[in-house]
Amino acid sequence: MYALYVSPMGAGSDMSKVVTGLVAELNNAGLKTVSFKPIGDGVTAEAAAQLLSKGGNDQLMEDIISAYYTAADGAQVVVVEGVVSDFAQSGALAPYAAPLNAELVRNLQADVVFVAAKAEHVQTICTDLAVQSFKIAPAKVVGSVSQDANVASALNIADIKARATTEREAKFSPPAFRYQLIDAARKANKRIVLPEGDEPRTVKAAIICTEKKIARCVLMAKREDVERVAAEQGLTVPAELEIMDPALTRANYVAPLCEMRKAKGMTPEQAEKELEDTVMQGTVMMALDEIDGLVSGAVHTTANTVRPALQIIKTAPGSNIVSSVFFMLMPDQVLVYGDCAINPNPTAEQLADIAIQSADSAKAFGIPARVAMISYSTGTSGAGPEVEKVDQATKLAQSLRPDLAIDGPLQYDAASVESVGKSKAPNSKVAGQATVYVFPDLNTGNCTYKAVQRSANVIAVGPMLQGLRKPVNDLSRGALVDDIVFTIALTAIQATQMAK
Repeated sequence: MYALYVSPMGAGSDMSKVVTGLVAELNNAGLKTVSFKPIGDGVTAEAAAQLLSKGGNDQLMEDIISAYYTAADGAQVVVVEGVVSDFAQSGALAPYAAPLNAELVRNLQADVVFVAAKAEHVQTICTDLAVQSFKIAPAKVVGSVSQDANVASALNIADIKARATTEREAKFSPPAFRYQLIDAARKANKRIVLPEGDEPRTVKAAIICTEKKIARCVLMAKREDVERVAAEQGLTVPAELEIMDPALTRANYVAPLCEMRKAKGMTPEQAEKELEDTVMQGTVMMALDEIDGLVSGAVHTTANTVRPALQIIKTAPGSNIVSSVFFMLMPDQVLVYGDCAINPNPTAEQLADIAIQSADSAKAFGIPARVAMISYSTGTSGAGPEVEKVDQATKLAQSLRPDLAIDGPLQYDAASVESVGKSKAPNSKVAGQATVYVFPDLNTGNCTYKAVQRSANVIAVGPMLQGLRKPVNDLSRGALVDDIVFTIALTAIQATQMAK
């Protein structure tokens, strides 16, 4: 789908004629084209201004992106009508018009047509100043036009058609990724157990997931405790949100757990003691196919969450290790970082497995997989055991999966910056354009993801565990409510993928 953003330059611009003309011309050119107004079709000007005044940019973008995909269903081209900085047309939203237009252009990955109120301004509006204000490359500007001009003569429709029909690599902006995530989770309709059922953030997240139909959550806790925690946050527990008292159901899983652990000689008494841990009980439920996935870690440690899964669920066929990835929602695209949560010091063989798992996870969520094996050295510029490990892991991963673009050792800047990549690794298919970053050890990975997350104000979705037969995901104990919601969504999608 190709987005063409029609943006006003200054107050007084009336874009309805330009938008209508563009839709007609592109339809006549054989492209199924629709129009979309972010403010109007997406949200009202008043609601948008209220969200922006309270710092709710992310929520506004998600609301608009959701409406955009609904309006764009089945279309090849969407002509998006920008926001005018005119109080008569945009009301309280007028002061936010310029940055809002720039943010929408970026999040929709759109090309731009600038619209001037007067014909004499057309030659000057598509200047470096206009491009810089949008923080986009000049190549993304397909033309500029007066609001009174004939669109067919003022713009190169053939060129726009060529751009619209040229296959491009998908680059999810953060709001688009979050929308796709939630939409896919809704379609999955999976039952996800939350062993930390009376933890306040978990309760709120479960209520949100229930109300938005993201997943069918099961809170493991006493009902009175859940209702008390919800009330303390000014929330009401929806009738359809399932609450299961683990003390009342524990006996149901003693015999199954004994059977699952008979090779270890587990007795009913030992099983009952193990099942006092709600994570263990939830894991047994998943092994019995009573639920589809498990999310824990707001209170429990990573070891507490993963240990029952390794004992009961075990690794997936072909997987020799359990690892993790974070989806890093950068301003212009989503990157994958692994492993930042599980393996302290993986061997070269394990690092190769992590690279392959991370690449497959990226592809499963619509992210092109170009895997950079990160080191403090690029190619043969440095030496030492740590560089040699990454080099060996790279060669092993390449031999195991020749279908994947994997390269290393690469320094982070050589992996991420095009000019540096061309200079340091000119023959690499990954350098300068990596989408998946595999770190040599947990120390490097964890420090890097947290530095990027906090310093650049980037949302990190995860960690999502890889390599298990069924989806179990671990939360950071500092997780926010939104983090838990997105992790539940990830888990629901994983459950669908693993069932195939």
